Amino acid sequence: MQKGELHLGKTINLAALARQLDVSVTPIREALTQLQQSQIIKAIPNRGFIISGLSTQEAKNIYELVANMEALALEESEFDAGSIEQLKKQQELFLNTNNPLEQVNADMEFHRLLTCNYANDIAQQIILDLKTRIFFYEKELAMNTEFYKNAHNQHDSIINAIQDDNRPTAALILKMNWLQSLGYMQKLMVPATA
Repeated sequence: MQKGELHLGKTINLAALARQLDVSVTPIREALTQLQQSQIIKAIPNRGFIISGLSTQEAKNIYELVANMEALALEESEFDAGSIEQLKKQQELFLNTNNPLEQVNADMEFHRLLTCNYANDIAQQIILDLKTRIFFYEKELAMNTEFYKNAHNQHDSIINAIQDDNRPTAALILKMNWLQSLGYMQKLMVPATA
């Protein structure tokens, strides 16, 4: 999915995937069932699994949850010089990507670095599950270069606030970053009126 090889509505054939990965069907079925429980894919009887389509309500639900959970995680995290340097390097990578899929993955990694020091394993797993699904929405946003210009600026502001040891401000900007993504996504998903 993260390589962009599986697209919305694409059928995932259990047997074909097992052959491709050279593993038995059982672990593939278990993994796909976990993805189904996370609502990333859907099971279709006699067809296998498909990547679920996008919806404005799901986008609202997921983006709001991730915005709030990542903001909390950032506020509760400690940042040393090394972790700030990692954020700066990731931001540089994000700025210099030309491929939309690479840009999405660079952005997702930036967000992971912002919250990786949060010592709540349950919250970390929930965030990871939600962001696995959010990836498909972010792929849609990646085609909008104007959106990512704003994201670059917000990332820089987050890093600056962390450097100033002002995590509440960094968390607020992070939350705004996700909610801005939601706003763009909602505009993309509204059908054009005649």
